[in-house]
Amino acid sequence: MGLPTLEFSDSFLDSPDFRERIKCHEIELERTNKFIKDLIKDGNMLIVALKNLSAAVQKFSQSLQEFQFECIGDAETDDEVNIAQSFKEFSQLLNTVEEERRRLIQNADDVLITPLEKFRKEQIGAAKEGKKKFDKETEKYYSTLERHLSLSSKKKEAYLQEADTQIDKERQLFYDASLEYVFKIQEVQEKKKFEFVEPLLAFLQGLFTFYHEGYELAHEFEPYKQQLQFNLQNTRNNFVSTKQEVEKLMKRIRSADQDYKPPGQWTMEGFLYVQEKRPLGCTWIRHYCTYEKGSKTFSMSNTEAKSAGKQVPEMFKLKSCIRRKTDSIDKRFCFDIEVVERHGVMTLQALSESNRRLWLEAMDGKEPVRSPGCSAGMFFSSFSDKKTIRRLNYWSPAPSSGINTMGLYRIGGVNSKVQKLMTTVFLHEPLDHLASICPSSESDDQNYRVCAVHALVHKLPDRNKEMLELLIKHLVTVSAQSQSNLMTVSNLGVIFGPTLMRSQEETVAAMMNIKFQNIVVEILIENFIKVIYHLALDVHYACNFTFITEPAMYSCEAEHSHELSFPQGAHFSNVYPSVEPGWLQATFEGRTGLIPENYVVFL
Repeated sequence: MGLPTLEFSDSFLDSPDFRERIKCHEIELERTNKFIKDLIKDGNMLIVALKNLSAAVQKFSQSLQEFQFECIGDAETDDEVNIAQSFKEFSQLLNTVEEERRRLIQNADDVLITPLEKFRKEQIGAAKEGKKKFDKETEKYYSTLERHLSLSSKKKEAYLQEADTQIDKERQLFYDASLEYVFKIQEVQEKKKFEFVEPLLAFLQGLFTFYHEGYELAHEFEPYKQQLQFNLQNTRNNFVSTKQEVEKLMKRIRSADQDYKPPGQWTMEGFLYVQEKRPLGCTWIRHYCTYEKGSKTFSMSNTEAKSAGKQVPEMFKLKSCIRRKTDSIDKRFCFDIEVVERHGVMTLQALSESNRRLWLEAMDGKEPVRSPGCSAGMFFSSFSDKKTIRRLNYWSPAPSSGINTMGLYRIGGVNSKVQKLMTTVFLHEPLDHLASICPSSESDDQNYRVCAVHALVHKLPDRNKEMLELLIKHLVTVSAQSQSNLMTVSNLGVIFGPTLMRSQEETVAAMMNIKFQNIVVEILIENFIKVIYHLALDVHYACNFTFITEPAMYSCEAEHSHELSFPQGAHFSNVYPSVEPGWLQATFEGRTGLIPENYVVFL
């Protein structure tokens, strides 16, 4: 049930029913006033909460912006570059959202709080002032009326006329106050329908604008999100493949001899205890030593010395190395060396008898043993005789021969059958013809990658190249059915990359480069026609990737840091096209950058 109507004519009667109806309106105004107060308080709390949320999101965004991914190895794949950049993309996205939220917060006070406070003070406050005036005039009028009615009729006529005039004046003031109060009450009740609701609508509109901006940003972010998910999946696949290889390496190292010499830049390295003579006897100090056989350079660093700075190793040129007889010293596993820089003999103690044999062998001592090192060739380059190629011509199956099988090549084969196949069709002396292809996948320029692989493939012996053509042609056919067999180009790269280009050194660093081996296989599959048959290659990239130009026809002043400044007649080196149309990448006076393509003539 709504509020009762207040008629102006009722102001003259001032009946109890009129007073009761006024009281209903007064209760409603007081309820509205209290509600607006609570709404303003809650609104201020909401604004403070939004400010705190915005500050927290900005701090989170700043943390994302400042974090820098570091990947193992000297180069990164496209997937790793995009993943490393993702935190900055996330930070930029959050900052854009927060800019819109800041606008919402800045407008909230003007749009919501100020209008509500103004309505409460100016409208409801004016109604309260009208009530005070009405109550005052009511009290004054009825007091005057009571005095007037108590006058004796025996009073003089002039006095009675003056009293009548006074009561008429008070009655008129009472009527005016009553009419104005009724008018103000109804005005406030009507105004609250729009002046009270409009600020809330404006605030909600700002809120919807903020959410809509978030929706638009999410829509724009969708392509990047899909690409990032693809990068993450590729990286996950590479991780699974690399993890398996690293675990195998770990197991091999664990099962190998404790003094196994892993491949490295030194002929031999490790800890040795060096005998140092003191006034009261001698002491043995642990040093980390390295030896390079070609230059006969022996170095040792004292690992027990306490120094704030980095230890500088002592360098010596080896003259001779002799095993120390057991009966000549009370220590085991010792041997003596002579160096050019010192007089006399340096006595060293190895960690074990087998460790001493390795040091003696490396230094051409008296007890050389055959190095346990081995050469791990690549699987693919073993295919090199015509009989093998003729056999494998039958290997590429027709589409109906299981090519649509889900997970093709991800299911392990029977080991005995695999070994029999390898014994039948592979040579036992691998040729490392693909070793230089892998670094070509580390370039940022996609065209350069394709042409680099193309040139290196065509440097292979004919038999190896023919075998490669058979294999990649088959993988192209497999990838074309990826919707049914789920063997995408990326998945095939993960499977065949480590197989075709296995590193000669079985180290963790080599395992970390498996990702680039995978990329090479992807390039071979995706650009099969270009790589194998010379078709559709950029003329500027032909085989050697770089080309020679005439001296610069014009001078140029760089406008950006990645461009080169050069005079007319400048000679450039390492010239090849850039990913930016109309520009070349070149080196001038030791600095590499972009130059305009139309400023030079190709030879």
